[in-house]
Amino acid sequence: EYPYTRGPYASMYRSKLWTMRMFAGFGTAPDTNRRFHDLLAAGGTGLSTAYDLPTLMGRDPDHPLSLGEVGKCGVSIVSLKDMERLFEGIPLNDPKITTSMTINSTAAILLSLYVLVAKRQGVELAKVSGTIQNDILKEYVARGTYIYPPRPAMKIITDVFAWAGAELPEWNTISISGYHIREAGSTAVQEVAFTLANAIAYVEAAIAAGQPVDSFAPSLSFFFNAHNDFLEEIAK
Repeated sequence: EYPYTRGPYASMYRSKLWTMRMFAGFGTAPDTNRRFHDLLAAGGTGLSTAYDLPTLMGRDPDHPLSLGEVGKCGVSIVSLKDMERLFEGIPLNDPKITTSMTINSTAAILLSLYVLVAKRQGVELAKVSGTIQNDILKEYVARGTYIYPPRPAMKIITDVFAWAGAELPEWNTISISGYHIREAGSTAVQEVAFTLANAIAYVEAAIAAGQPVDSFAPSLSFFFNAHNDFLEEIAK
């Protein structure tokens, strides 16, 4: 009976392994699409999309500040056509396929493109599942790919909570990330502390926007680092 002792599911990993996603994003959408098909054929149980820096920052590839960065650390997505090419031949209603998107400042835009691809495939949105990172506070703390000031950025995130809660019931609307904080030089204790502080801020912001906590809390997910101090990581 709920609440379960092993995690969010009754039998947890005794009956179902965790989703296995290989982080992938190669220069162009067709190249990344081929990689996605290879990963799924090799037994991957989900997709994890890496976007290039201009996409993360909301810049077109021909913007002067995009010079040298297009397709460098992930796939370049500029339009709906790019997103269609990225997921060509991949049914977005397949229960075995969930898509994680490492995107923050422009998360709402990329999610919108993904939803449009699903609609063009004739997929019922209630069957679309996956995660957008959408964690802007971590960008200010550790990673730097923010665009807007904090308050407008937080409003976009809580708007995504509200919209996806009504339209995408199987979607995780945020991945509150300790990973990047740890990679930026924090200790294990700081990683947990700052990540949970960010999570509390998101919950408080959504409640302040008039959302009942139970309408969005089940769609919050977390992403922590895994270091090799064995006992400390277990305790964490």
